[in-house]
Amino acid sequence: MAKTTILFGALLTLLGLITYFGAESLGASKRSMTALIPAFVGLPLAILGVVAQNPGARKHAMHAAAALALLGFLASAGRFISVGAAPTSVGPIALLIMAVLCGLFVGLCVRSFIAARRAREAGTTAT
Repeated sequence: MAKTTILFGALLTLLGLITYFGAESLGASKRSMTALIPAFVGLPLAILGVVAQNPGARKHAMHAAAALALLGFLASAGRFISVGAAPTSVGPIALLIMAVLCGLFVGLCVRSFIAARRAREAGTTAT
């Protein structure tokens, strides 16, 4: 899951950078710092993925990554729902992409946590 965490962190960071630096070419009237919000979630997520490569810190880093992604999902999904507009402009589309990425990552984390617990209870190690 550490490599998956780094991947999702990189995708979120890339989303934030694209929506910020390409705002005008994507149809926004101006650049906004809020376009970087996916990057503000993605960069710490990627760092937690690097930390999770250390077996001694894996459990804590992955739980922190799952919590961060859950907050990212709740924030972006909540904002997307509150906007109420059709996702035709760059802002709502970025919110939707962030919600999907964070929600998918949280689902993968939960599945991994369940598998690790079952493996621990069975006396084997999960990969």
